[in-house]
Amino acid sequence: MESSRTSQAEAHLLVVDDEPNIRDLLASSLRFAGFEVSAAANGRDALHAVEEERPDLVVLDVMLPDIDGFTVARHMHENGMSTPILFLTARDDMADKVQGLTVGGDDYVTKPFGLEEVVARIRAILRRTNPGSQKNDDGKIRVADLILDEDAHEVHRAGQDIELSPTEFKLLRYLMLNAGRVLSKAQILDHVWEYDWNGDAAIVESYISYLRRKVDQISDTDGNEVTPLIQTRRGVGYMIRQPKAQ
Repeated sequence: MESSRTSQAEAHLLVVDDEPNIRDLLASSLRFAGFEVSAAANGRDALHAVEEERPDLVVLDVMLPDIDGFTVARHMHENGMSTPILFLTARDDMADKVQGLTVGGDDYVTKPFGLEEVVARIRAILRRTNPGSQKNDDGKIRVADLILDEDAHEVHRAGQDIELSPTEFKLLRYLMLNAGRVLSKAQILDHVWEYDWNGDAAIVESYISYLRRKVDQISDTDGNEVTPLIQTRRGVGYMIRQPKAQ
């Protein structure tokens, strides 16, 4: 079982595949995409890794040498592990897809697959299942005194209404859902512009600047300047976080 840890990783993934070439290629590609990656070659090692490391998502091959991926998924859920699963298989069979989703899988990719597709599907699953989200049952996401109301498509801070463009709203939502986590320009482009933007990452800098003016460079209802929430990690990316206690 192999592991690679980075402090600024987008998420921790476990890749489970008995074919060394596929396992190594996937692990390397996912690390390059910004993920922290562990790897296992069989089902028993996978179950041990999930229990010990608590990854954010498991990329799980169906055909394993000891116990198959469906059985691994069943064991995980029987043991109270709700870790999201992306199944990999060489069989393009509807019955397999149905079984995979029935035992708790979140998505399914058939070999041979494109690495970009795998990364996109992983990020889509993480967006749906992100355990770090600060979204409440009322449809509002909160960081300190900043509130984003998804249902009403409104943003408020320190008692003030904040008018945002659709792209600014989407960017702020992504930052708030990942509060406390540094996001690279590439990650922001992928999640906010979703492959629709073919320019360079300067667009991210521009929109972060727009957000700062509207969210951080304002005063509350008593005329006091608010504490900035959006931070830059030079050479790494951007993050939004609770202000440190004074």
